[in-house]
Amino acid sequence: MDMGAMLAGKKVLVTGASSGLGENFARLAAQCKAKVVIAARRKDRLEKLANELKTLGSPEVTALSLDVGSEDSIAQAFAAIDASGQPLDVVVNNAGISGEGMALKLPTETFDDIMNINVRGVWLVAVYAARRWKDAGRGGSIVNIASIQGERVMPGITPYSASKAAVVHMTKSLALEWARYGIRVNAIEPGYIGTEMTDEMWTTDYGKALIQRIPMRRLGKPEELNGLLLLMATDAGSWMTGACVPVDGGHLCSSL
Repeated sequence: MDMGAMLAGKKVLVTGASSGLGENFARLAAQCKAKVVIAARRKDRLEKLANELKTLGSPEVTALSLDVGSEDSIAQAFAAIDASGQPLDVVVNNAGISGEGMALKLPTETFDDIMNINVRGVWLVAVYAARRWKDAGRGGSIVNIASIQGERVMPGITPYSASKAAVVHMTKSLALEWARYGIRVNAIEPGYIGTEMTDEMWTTDYGKALIQRIPMRRLGKPEELNGLLLLMATDAGSWMTGACVPVDGGHLCSSL
């Protein structure tokens, strides 16, 4: 079964596409000859990526300015997608932020920002897509990007961990509600992966020690999430909904 071929011609929205995992997922969709909508706050970076995606094989690439922390921004982005004529088939709900700090000293604003982007933003993008699919009488696939932090915890990132736990539970709940409409909702729970957002951490003594706690003794690569994304996004996973799957080098299996 060629899952990549099953994505060809489909319209795929990737949020948070200007860097990291989102950028990787956009490249994957382009290589599979999907029509790709890349969306993020940093529009200048999207333009450069859009040109690359066309060379990778995407028949159509659209770059949209999108701040998932703003419902007005989300509404405008979906209106632009509606105006294109072809509805979405897949949403990769990837946009998110991190934040560090011990709970007793953490500013309330930091907590609010993380919840606004990582929970409310994921919720709104999912709902805006699902409403359209339901009204059109067609299904679709939503792939939320959660984290192993939604399953286990560590000090200093409580709001982030809480936000990803919310995404895990939201994924299961929406999958239950929307299964009757042919809308599938699944989540990938990445472990520690080398990306722009976390690169500096892995050069510290703390980061190096953390890598040694991963059973495979290495960081993951963004492309090591691609197989699972294709399974969740295409009809290869047509009976799969409400699944939240870790890809973490065995980290969740590590001994306490």
